[in-house]
Amino acid sequence: MSVADPFWLLALALLPLALLAQRWSRRRQLKYTARFPAAATLQQVVADGDRGRWRSALPIAALLLALAAMVLALARPQINSRVPIRGASLVLVLDHSGSMASNDVAPSRLAAAERAANTFIDQLPASARVGVVAFSTVPDVSQQPVTDHAAAREAIESQQAGGGTDTGPALLLALQMLDASKRDHAPAAIVLLSDGAANLGIDPVTVAGEAKHDGIPIYTVALGTPDGTISEGPVGPLVAVPPDPQLMDEIASTSGGRSFDAQTTDRLSSIYQTLGQRLSTVAHKDDLTVYAVLLAALLLLLALVSSLRTAARLP
Repeated sequence: MSVADPFWLLALALLPLALLAQRWSRRRQLKYTARFPAAATLQQVVADGDRGRWRSALPIAALLLALAAMVLALARPQINSRVPIRGASLVLVLDHSGSMASNDVAPSRLAAAERAANTFIDQLPASARVGVVAFSTVPDVSQQPVTDHAAAREAIESQQAGGGTDTGPALLLALQMLDASKRDHAPAAIVLLSDGAANLGIDPVTVAGEAKHDGIPIYTVALGTPDGTISEGPVGPLVAVPPDPQLMDEIASTSGGRSFDAQTTDRLSSIYQTLGQRLSTVAHKDDLTVYAVLLAALLLLLALVSSLRTAARLP
């Protein structure tokens, strides 16, 4: 919960002062009564004591709470929530180059990526359109953004590691897929999962600049550890395939997105779960001012009724 105009909350500091003023006034009244006692007055004091002090305190308490509710209404209270984005379009761009066969992320980078991509789709509302671009030496699998999430899952799970890393053209293809969504003024985003070591095609940072111009952020996930290796054939030597998180971070920041890095399967799944929730919902604020006003009115009514009942008992 938050407030739109927190300055008004400073007025709450005046309420304790009002309570102190009321007590001071009450004490002076009792001092005067004790100085000039009368039989009827003493009888009333005894009767008030028998009924208990809470009855006389109720009007003041209700009034102070009503004032607090009024101050809260002036501050315009709001409750924060997230609601599903209708018509959102997302494209998952998956790297299945040879380096994705490394098993530094169990059971392999590619298998972990496929599992995490499915976790990502699990977080999306049924109305979200999901597309897939898979690439190695060239973008070789493409699925247009559709609400049929089963089609996206099928495209994700059909990959095999091999070839180079042609990240730039893959991102460009994903950007072209989202052109229709942009014309419809629907939210759109690209999620790139790769070990980041682009070595073919156009510069992916250049494509990220185009995405920025089109208002389509690219969220990147750099997968793998600096010690990752792959074997060149059954008896070949081990080749180091460290990820390139710096490139992934540059792609994300240039496009207006955000970069993540994942060195374990659990971390990868957590990232995709977070991304799925973030990209499928939007922050929403519900104004609670009317409820604060109603509460203040009810408390004022209680203060009025209780003060009348107290006054009715006075001789």
